[in-house]
Amino acid sequence: MIVNMDPFKRFVEIWLYSMFILVFLIVAVGGLTRLTDSGLSITEWELFKGILPPLTDAKWLFYFDEYKKIPEYIEINYNMTLSEFKVIYYWEYGHRILARLIGLFSIIPMIYLFFKFKKERKNIFKYSVIFILICVQGFVGWFMVSSGLIENTDVSHYRLALHLSLALTILSIIFWFIMETIKISPFKKKFNNSFLNFFFILIILQIVLGALLAGMDGGLIYNSWPDMNGNFLPNDINNIDLFLYSSLDNPSVVQFYHRFTAYLLFISLLFLNYYTYRTKIDFKPVLILNIAIFVQIVLGIVTLITGVKITYASLHQLGSVFVLTSFLYIKYKNTIN
Repeated sequence: MIVNMDPFKRFVEIWLYSMFILVFLIVAVGGLTRLTDSGLSITEWELFKGILPPLTDAKWLFYFDEYKKIPEYIEINYNMTLSEFKVIYYWEYGHRILARLIGLFSIIPMIYLFFKFKKERKNIFKYSVIFILICVQGFVGWFMVSSGLIENTDVSHYRLALHLSLALTILSIIFWFIMETIKISPFKKKFNNSFLNFFFILIILQIVLGALLAGMDGGLIYNSWPDMNGNFLPNDINNIDLFLYSSLDNPSVVQFYHRFTAYLLFISLLFLNYYTYRTKIDFKPVLILNIAIFVQIVLGIVTLITGVKITYASLHQLGSVFVLTSFLYIKYKNTIN
């Protein structure tokens, strides 16, 4: 793919592929950090320190004592041992180290490109959006963690959703830049843009609802499918709750929305397949999207009925990346002439 390419494009392509892998990896690690309840184990931001883990017993006791001051320890993990603390510490530590690596990897190659390929500087500037968003993501990450250090035993599910959404936004932008660097043939016949935009909104909505649900541990309730413990609607809410903004704090309502949006996505996918068949648009990209959504649905159901087993829950989160990029590929092919 990168053979016989000019040096600038070759370097950019390798860099973007590497960035995509790194961001995908941190999404996976971030999800596991959340699922193992490790995100509050380091109670300071440590922007310019904390590169090395604790190397002495005294340092370990310092971090453990700091953790003991927050509500999560006081109300939930009061019986935790130092050995158990080290496990959750290393999850959060690994997440932060990887974030630092991504930050450096997003700016150092750009500096090299800027001075090495002076004629391409106009093309280089657009990649700065990756570095800017990664910096913003660092602030959002701490903004999220800080919400669980004083009054709450967990981070704000709204801030968690923002953190994940921004990570997937960065991943999507990198993926779009990758598609711009490689030769992708356009669709000879086009999809309706309004319909694709509607489909995209459903995907984003589903991802946000999933993040909100995860932030409230909402997958631990109503562990049956397709019903919700024998009903279509949750039996612990009033119908009016479905239309109140405050109900986004109610895991039962959010789980229902998450299920309902999945049904809308599935119906929309049927329409997309039908339109593809009728207009004889290239079916291969749509087939990939079909596979991505089918796998995601199966993982979602298995995650639910197993009571959010970590393996399935992690794969379900990563499945959203597969769905998102599969759709963006279709969107890109529909955009270019």
